[in-house]
Order: sequence, then C-alpha cells, then structure tokens
Amino acid sequence: MTVQPELAGVSFAAKLAGFGDRTAIRTKNQSVSYGELARRVEDMARTFGPARRLIALEAGNSLPSLVAYLAALSSGNPLLILPTGGGTAAEALLAAYDPDIVVRASQGEAVLDVRRDESRHELHPELALLLSTSGSTGSPKLVRLSAEAVQANASAIAEYLHLRPSDTAATTLPLSYCYGMSVVNSHLLVGASLALTDLSVVDPCFWELARTENVTSFAAVPYTFDLLERVGFEHMDLPGLRYITQAGGQLDPDRVRSYAELGRRQGWDLFVMYGQTEATARMAYLPPDLAAEHPHAIGVPVPGGSFRLEPVPGLDACELVYSGPNVMLGYAEQPEDLALGRVVTELHTGDLARCGSDGLYEIVGRRSRFVKIVGLRVDLGQVERLLADLGLTAAAAGSDDAVVAAVEGSHDLALVAKTLAQDLGLPRSAVQLHAVGSIPRLDNGKPDYPAVLALASPDDDSTGGTATAPEPAGHPADVRRIFAEVLEQDDIADTDSFVSLGGDSLSYVAASVRLERSLGYIPQGWHLMPVCELVPAPHRAQGTPPAATDEPAVQPTGQVARNSRSWHRRLLAPMETGIVLRAIAIIFIVSTHIGFFHWEGTAHVLIAVAGYNFARFQLTGTRGARLQRQLRSVARIVVPSVAVIGLAFAVTDTYTWANVFLLNSLLGPEGWTDYSRFWFIEILVYILLGLAALMAIPAADQAQRRWPWAFALALIAVDLPLLFDLVDSRYPGQGPVLWLFGLGWAAAVSRTLWQRAAVTAIALLTIPESFDDQYRSATILAGFLILLWLPTLGVPRGLHRVTALLASASLYIYVTHWLVYPLVDPAQKGLAVAVSLAAGILYWAAATRAMGVVEKKFRKRPTPAPAASAHAGSR
Repeated sequence: MTVQPELAGVSFAAKLAGFGDRTAIRTKNQSVSYGELARRVEDMARTFGPARRLIALEAGNSLPSLVAYLAALSSGNPLLILPTGGGTAAEALLAAYDPDIVVRASQGEAVLDVRRDESRHELHPELALLLSTSGSTGSPKLVRLSAEAVQANASAIAEYLHLRPSDTAATTLPLSYCYGMSVVNSHLLVGASLALTDLSVVDPCFWELARTENVTSFAAVPYTFDLLERVGFEHMDLPGLRYITQAGGQLDPDRVRSYAELGRRQGWDLFVMYGQTEATARMAYLPPDLAAEHPHAIGVPVPGGSFRLEPVPGLDACELVYSGPNVMLGYAEQPEDLALGRVVTELHTGDLARCGSDGLYEIVGRRSRFVKIVGLRVDLGQVERLLADLGLTAAAAGSDDAVVAAVEGSHDLALVAKTLAQDLGLPRSAVQLHAVGSIPRLDNGKPDYPAVLALASPDDDSTGGTATAPEPAGHPADVRRIFAEVLEQDDIADTDSFVSLGGDSLSYVAASVRLERSLGYIPQGWHLMPVCELVPAPHRAQGTPPAATDEPAVQPTGQVARNSRSWHRRLLAPMETGIVLRAIAIIFIVSTHIGFFHWEGTAHVLIAVAGYNFARFQLTGTRGARLQRQLRSVARIVVPSVAVIGLAFAVTDTYTWANVFLLNSLLGPEGWTDYSRFWFIEILVYILLGLAALMAIPAADQAQRRWPWAFALALIAVDLPLLFDLVDSRYPGQGPVLWLFGLGWAAAVSRTLWQRAAVTAIALLTIPESFDDQYRSATILAGFLILLWLPTLGVPRGLHRVTALLASASLYIYVTHWLVYPLVDPAQKGLAVAVSLAAGILYWAAATRAMGVVEKKFRKRPTPAPAASAHAGSR
C-alpha cells in the first residue's frame, strides 16, 4: 500500500520547512532550526520506504525519537507509540500487533528494525496514531487516532493557549504520553520552540535550562506540583514564564486556587485542562482568569468541541459526552482492527459531570472503573485480569493515589505487587495488595469495592492482619528504610528525596553506598530523585553498573575488547569522584601530619569538594527552609568538633579557649602555630555561616537562582585580592580559600562544555598562584580538575566499603587524629596512621548516631524542602 499524504499525513508535521531558520528544537548540546528539522524528518521518512507500513516507536524526549515521530506523521505511516524504556509493556504491544518497523533511539541516533518490506497489515487510510488507553499496562487495547484528530487538537490547543512563534516549551512530560505529545504538536504547529529535555523539575539543571532558554511554559500533572513546592518554585525568578498547563488528573481545588493566585502575582497564567487519550489529548480548559474563583471546574470545551450531559440510568447524575474533530476513530484490540474506519462519532467519557449557570463544567465522579495515578490512566478491570493471569482471585479498587486489591489466599504478595506495578507502569508504592480470607461482597454477590478500598494503608504496610510481606531490596520501601536509618527520620513519603529530608554530605556517602547495593547501581542525581523513582534500572542485572560510567571512551576491538571489559568490570566499579577524593585526602592529611609520608595540598582539595557539595545540596528551596538546613549542617560540623577540641583543651596544654570555640583564626596569633591545627574546620564554618547569611538576603537569593554559574564566579572574584596579595592575609602560610570553595561551586553548576572549559582556565590561572610550593599547587590543581571533569572514578570493588567509611568519617578523623596519634609509639608511624583512621571512624559512628537521636527527639518534621538542596559538604 503506498503512502497517501492527503489522506493520512498530519499537516503540521509535513510543513515544518515553512518556518525556515526559526529555532525549532533546543537540546543541551545544540539548536535545530525548522529547516534543518524538516530535512531530518524527510530523510527519516525516506528510510521508511514507499510502502505504507505500521511503525512502532519507543518514544523518548530525544531528538532522534522526535524526528522519527514527525517522519511517521508526515509520511502517512501509522505510528504505534510504545512506552518509554521498553520492558514487558512494550514487548506485549509488539507481540500483539507485530509492527513492520520498530524504531528505537540509541546513542544519539534512531535505530530501525525493519521486519518486512511490505506491510502484513491492512491499514485504514485515516489511521495516523495508536496510543495506549491506560498508560503502559501492556493491554492490547489501543486508541486509533486519525491525522485530522491530531491536527485539529493541536490547532485547538494553540488557539486557547494563544501560542506564538516566540514561545518555548520545556518537555516536562514524555513524548509517549498523549499530554506530552500534545505540547510538541501544538508548538510545532505555530513555529514555536521546544526545549527538549528529560530533566525533572527537582533538578536545578532544569531551572537553569528554563532561564537560559527563556522557557515560556511547561506542562504539569498533579504530582508535579508536589515537586514544585519542594524546590521553592514560588520564589524562583523566571522572567520568561508565560503560563503553566495542568492535566493528567484532578488537581486539588485549594492548590488550583493557590497557583492561580501565585501566577497572577508573578505574571503568568495557570491553565487547568481536561482530556483523554480518546480525544487525542484535550477536551476542555479553564480560562486562567476564572481558575481562582472556580477551582473545581474543568472549564469549557476546547475550540471546535462541544459537551452534552447524558442521564445515567439508576444514578442521579449525568455522564459527560464530548463531540469534536479530535475524537478517536475507535479502539483497536487486535491487528485486524487497524483496517477499521470511524466507528465512534462522540466520546462517552465515563465521567459524571454537571454544568453551572456560568457555563463551566465540573466533574463530580466516575462512571467507569478507571483511576489516574501519577498521570497514568489505570483500568481496574485490567488489574483484576492481570492478577487472574497470575492465578489469583482478587478484587481491585483504587483512588488517584493507589491501586488497592484484596487477594484471596496466601501468596508472596511482595513479588506479585512488584510484577503488577511493572506491568502497570506505576511506582511500587502506588500498588497495595492485601491478603484476605475471601473477597468482600455485597448482598447481590458482587465485590464490595468500597470495602476493598478501605483496606488501603497510607504507608502501604497494611496493619490489622492484612499486611503484605516485606518488599525485596531495590524498591521504595527499601529506599525508605535506608533513608530512615541514615537520616534518623520517620514518616518518609514516596515524594520525599534524600535532599528534601535534610540529607547532607556527611550522610550522603553512607546512603549512596547502601543504595548502590540495593539498586545494583547508583542513579546520577539520585539525591534529587523522589523515593518512588529510585528503583532498579530496567534491563540491568543486579550489581552491573551503567556502561557509560565503567568503560573507557575508546574501546579495544574483538576478543581483546571483550576481555578488557570483563576484566574491568570484575576488578573496578565506579564511585563518585567527591567520595573518592575525600577518602584519599584524609589519608594523605593524617599521614603528612604524622610524618608517615609528606604530601601537602589535599586539605585544600577538600575545600573545593566542600564548595562542590554546597552547590549540589544547599541552593534551592524557600529561604527559611534552606536557612534552617544550612544552620543544621553547620551544627553537625561544630558539635563533634567542639566536643573533641574541648576534651583536648581539658587534658593537654596545647590549645586555648579560642580553639574550643573555633575562633583561633580570628583571635589567635597571626601566622601558623600549633593553635592553627583546626584551621580547616574554622574556615569552613566561617564560609558556611557567611553564605547562609548572604543567601538569606532576597536580592542575593534571586541573583543566585537566576545566574547560578555567574554567581559562583563572583564568589571566586571576591577572594582574588587575597590570593594575589593585594590584601594582606592573616595566614599567609595557608592562604585564602574562599576562591577554592567557589571553584568547587562553579564545578558543580557547570553544565556545558564551554562552562567547564572556562572554569578549567580559571583554575589554571589561579591555583598555581596559591602557594610558593608548586608541588602543593599541582596537587590542588589535579584534584580539582578530576572533580570537574570526572563524575566517577573506577575503584577496586573490594575497596568500596573502606573508601565509603573513610569519606563518611573524614571530618571526624581530621578532628580526632591530633589527639590519637601521640598515644602510639612515634617509631610506628604506619600504625599511628591506621589507629588514627580507625579512631575517627569509631567516633563518626558514635557521634552521628547520638546526634541523630537528639535531632529525632527534638525536631519536628522539616518543612518540605526542595528536592535539590542539603548539606554543604564539610569534607
């Protein structure tokens, strides 16, 4: 069957070239004009061949995926969208529909698996898109969408959002989700730009992208607003933001009102929207000026659409029925259905609704048994069928928070829940299975679904004799347990992150090592990720790290390559560079002080590491919550240090009261003396307190949020007069260190190659000037460049645990070794080093547990902090 663009092609996808040199796509590394995008789309369409075939696309937020998507739409080849990340859901769809071509993105390119030259399917001329009806359940039931529906819905959205070519939307939702797809379609229709990214809104990089690319809008589901509150969105300076859209489930009316009023104050609009995949994406929107006064409403039909209310027999309510050009052709449940034309002219939504005197529609309930969880539509009937396929008798109910099922008999419910969550594409925490003697039933013998729903437990550990078995490692419950033990916290929610719970650089190491053992790898940026997202990577065996972090950039070939990779994986495993540097530096510091060997400069590397961690953990969130965490972080440095120095003051005559109160750098004698031994602790505390005060100033806070990289460079510039002797330093032997802290900060917020290159140039110009001893300067320079350019280092697997212990205890080792090593025979310097390290580790274990118990007893649960800030890396 040949391509018939006039029947099957989607207009906007075929007319990209008409916008010429306007920027269409912005990614981390490049910008692509409409003309260039059109050329890529045409090239991809030619690879599909002249015959019209069924194409399956594993869609992700990447340029190759987007090009393949547009190529299929423009050339009239029906496109089946697979769930992002593959897995069992994608494989089930591939097995059910046997597409002619499968497209996946790999290493920056689209990889085509061409299964046949001529389609084995009969494809209706109007068929353009096939989308799953309920997220990634793997159900063969698909929505059949025409080219007209895709085009019409994109036009309607562009009209009511008043989209214009100057707009830039950030892709906060996946292309495989019809809501995320509609953002792409509507913006490309009008010649606007897409900031193509898969960054989460909890990642500071996302907000840097939003400012750099002058993002004017982003899309959100209800869960997104939980994350926005954690990152202190209300205090962000986003001058380009024009509007936020919300769909994917009902947003709490109080939150609708709150964000509508926030947008009114800050100059952007909130568009609350309503839609279903069966209507391509959108059916209704609430005009922004009505959101604060009518937060319960879904609004009015989109342009070109209309609603009617149809009474439901037996209910004192009406079902919402939609008509418009964006209504689907119908469903497909088997390949033969792809030949069908239109069998649906209006859409029975399954939602119960009413229309007020103001003409605004409001959803009051659901007729059908569907729930939306984290933006995914889940068919509770399909849940029961999946459980039945596993040989279980079950009844499933649910809310917009979780699927709850009562399961008869005794089974390994933890394993079943894991399988079910994967099949549904939901977080494990959103699936609750409860063992019951028999399914609760009504008098008529039908399942009593309200009784099933009443089994739900907010913590998913159902008490009252129906508890599920403990979850296996690598799932949210296991992550919660790790965070609870490391951070001495209770009541950890699935939307909490390590950072939002007050995690810092001292606890970061212990948590990361335990997570790596639990998950089999450690996700990049895990400290910013909600608990529900910390799950084992798909298609990765337990204990196998990502290839990108454990293999060299240039690989040997043939058998040698295979042997090299195998040897590499057996002996080495990646570990975060900051952790490795902390462990190595404390060994060098103690060994140099004791005289086991002499190698100076590593303490200054730790100052840069402290700045690096400060930027990772302490720079987002509301000013009040952030100040509270910063002061807590300083206290976790001061308390154990003062305790040890106070003991040393009491039992020796080596120190003064100025040492005890960490004031020697201010009140002690000038130059280097024995009183200066704790200079590192003192200077670090001064820096952290100074920055806490600075960041509490609204103007400074706004400047840092808007120009994070430039702000770090300004911090370096402040200290340069001391570095270049333009101002006298109190400790010329040690030199100023704020600029090193700033370099570490700059390393953490450098996102592009040119930014890292610029920071490298600054380091090359400044670090050699820091000391007359060029060996020390070379050590500092090497350590910093490793921190800047290498996110991980290969460490022998057998040394991972000891490296983590040394890094975790580095502060405590530094403070205690001055007291410990004099107790050992001076001739046994190696033994003195070993004893000092061991004593510091023991003090770390005791002190952190004691402080955790005290904090747990006296503090309230902290105000939800941004999932992107915490302790300032004291070591």
